Amino acid sequence: MQKFIFCFFFLISISTFSQEEIDLNEVIFQATEEEKIYQEEINARVARQAPTLTGSITDVLKTLPYVSVNTELSSQYMVRGGNYDENLIYINGVEIFKPQLVRSGQQEGLSLIHPKMVALINFMPGGWEAQWGDKLSSVLDVIYKNPNQKFAEISGGLLGGDITAGLPFKGGSLLVSGRYLNRNLILNTLDENTDFNPLAYDFQALLNYKISKRLKIFWLGNYNFNEFQSIPKSRQTQFGTLQHPINVYTYYRGREQEQFKSRFSHLNLNFQLTPRWNLNLGLTMTHTQEKEYYDVLSAYYIRTTDEESNATATRDIGGQIDYGRNDLDAFIFGVQHKGNFEINKNQKLTWGFKIQKEDLKDRLNEWQMIDSAGYSLKGFGDYSSFQIQAQNPHLEVNYAMQGTNQIQSIRYTSFLQYNTKFFWHNAKVLLNAGVRTGYWDFNQEINISPRFQMAIKPDWVTSQLFRLAVGKYVQPAFYKEMRKLDGSLNSKIKAQKSYHFLAGHDFEFFIGDRPFKLSTDLYYKKLQDLVPYYLDNVRIRYTGENESKGFAYGVDTRLYGELIPGADSWLSLSYGRTREKWNQQTWIDRPTDPRFKISLFFQDSMPLFPSFKVNMNLIYATGLPNGAPPLTNPYDFQRRLPDYKRVDVGLKKIIIQNRKKNHKLVKQMEVGVDIFNIFNIQNVISNQWLRDVQSRNIYGVPHRLTGRFFNANFYIKF
Repeated sequence: MQKFIFCFFFLISISTFSQEEIDLNEVIFQATEEEKIYQEEINARVARQAPTLTGSITDVLKTLPYVSVNTELSSQYMVRGGNYDENLIYINGVEIFKPQLVRSGQQEGLSLIHPKMVALINFMPGGWEAQWGDKLSSVLDVIYKNPNQKFAEISGGLLGGDITAGLPFKGGSLLVSGRYLNRNLILNTLDENTDFNPLAYDFQALLNYKISKRLKIFWLGNYNFNEFQSIPKSRQTQFGTLQHPINVYTYYRGREQEQFKSRFSHLNLNFQLTPRWNLNLGLTMTHTQEKEYYDVLSAYYIRTTDEESNATATRDIGGQIDYGRNDLDAFIFGVQHKGNFEINKNQKLTWGFKIQKEDLKDRLNEWQMIDSAGYSLKGFGDYSSFQIQAQNPHLEVNYAMQGTNQIQSIRYTSFLQYNTKFFWHNAKVLLNAGVRTGYWDFNQEINISPRFQMAIKPDWVTSQLFRLAVGKYVQPAFYKEMRKLDGSLNSKIKAQKSYHFLAGHDFEFFIGDRPFKLSTDLYYKKLQDLVPYYLDNVRIRYTGENESKGFAYGVDTRLYGELIPGADSWLSLSYGRTREKWNQQTWIDRPTDPRFKISLFFQDSMPLFPSFKVNMNLIYATGLPNGAPPLTNPYDFQRRLPDYKRVDVGLKKIIIQNRKKNHKLVKQMEVGVDIFNIFNIQNVISNQWLRDVQSRNIYGVPHRLTGRFFNANFYIKF
């Protein structure tokens, strides 16, 4: 640590050798107001227009090379071998939280980010600066619009709709929106006979006001409601191989109901003390209430079939009961300060601290019983430390989890970072060095995270940029990580740690008069004090113990450019591995091991009919490990799911563009149709695990995702 502090101040001193102030905005390909070295800027207009089933901008992220994909129903994402819980999300510099009890993508409603309100999107897949918080994988930084003219937008389709309005006034502006989402039609393309009743809506508002020449405030508020109900009836699934096909018939009784309500409010005061001193003070409140209730009885029989899918023999008959009554009430209040001081035009010092109080109330009560041919079975494997008995000794269950917990704790975080830019032998150099600290009174753990980034742009004929980043990143437990498999809390849980080592290269060139950029990144991450987990659909169930270590490495490449003026397109390629070792056993793939991925995001228009626009997402990704049944030994389950393959196409017709004399009220009007999963490929998200009591075989019955779906939509701007 002393060496890092010495280097930190050494960088400050050497950067002041040159008295001439220089402007190096061109160091970054698409420079923003605050230059970032490891940052991907995404066109907000592109994110709004891309075909989406979730109503979120994160669907565009899934076409980037460093983001893993295994479902189209969820707005969550995985980055470079990390899981869904390892990503930071900010709106206007304020961290936001996602629901904790979601078990599947079909249960998700609207994400907090509203695409129609977004002005800027910045994505950092690793090696980010000290000013950003404590997670292991990535940062998504979103900036909302500050309208300078009145407007109103209405859009809708078969899955829902939204309305957004902007109103500037003297000294400020107001941005408001409302959204509605019902994905019942797309859920009906799943390979099951189920009555779905999903409902989601939210309201958001952003108020900006300039009190005086030096003092500004903004307030951001959100209310989000999501309810999901389903009554499963029956399901027929074919799987196996061509030589040994298997058919599973399942009949259900019961229902499941999930409800998620969240309220978010943030008030920020910005004081420009002098042209070189800027101070911010923010107050944040988040209140989320979640409940997960389900009581489902299923009966199944497993048959072998011939080449024409005719049953030839019955292997097993059984049943299963899944029961859950889980509740979570979380209230989070935070006070944060951030400031910066411009030493000169080429140097800046930034600092901040945050105090966050958390009050979480949790009630967990869930169990599963499996009956196979009259035998009540307990547990899938012989991993004895994971065998949990129900309180009723006469009921043999596969697993049972019970617990009632309340956590009241305070987190303290702070950071200090230094940015500078200068010339070095005619090369332009951008440096950032910083350190972040954190303390949590729940486990009394202190974490110190030094971070360093550098970019060099040589004075060559071709435009090239070389990037380097190293740093320590920690992820203190929030809720799920500290809960053990029996429902109790681990008060000695440590923060998970990741050491990032990244090297990158950007090469800019022209094809004709159109600009292109080829970006390549190499990364290696050393992982310590990991909390292992089971991944089922999008549900992550942690063991609650720091009993694993691991690593991740890979290469990401992205070719970015404009095939037609003003329309961004890109081709992404990536290869990565992530492995871990449980309790000094051998190395195995982590549940999010990504392997190979190729994706294409493409925009085009017809030369003869320029008012017709086409957007296309194409993704091919190696299937993730199929995971292990809860409470079993993951070393016994190391197969992979089938590869994920999907193509979505969006077609739009611009009826009115800008203001015309005969359309004084309407500035823009579009109609379109989105074709999701155009080739009707049945991808697999997870497995349902069934046992044959006679052969002791365990069958992983695939849960398949959505089929082909057509969505008509419209957009009007006033």
